[in-house]
Amino acid sequence: MGVNASVVEERPNAIYVVVLENRQRVLAHLVGVVERNFVRLVPGDRVEVELSPHDPTRGRILKKI
Repeated sequence: MGVNASVVEERPNAIYVVVLENRQRVLAHLVGVVERNFVRLVPGDRVEVELSPHDPTRGRILKKI
C-alpha cells in the first residue's frame, strides 16, 4: 500500500525527491516494473510511494498516477 506524493526534483541514478501529502520530503527510487516500462517522471508528476519501514525518509515509487 502506498502514499500519494508529487515529484519535486530528479537526481542522478533514477532517484527522485518527492513530497508526500503531509509535506514530508522523501528520497525515492523506481520499482523494477516502472523502470522496465520506461516510465519517465518530471517534476510535478503525481506518484504512489511505498515508504521504507526502517527509514521513513526513503521510499519506492510504485506507479505514476
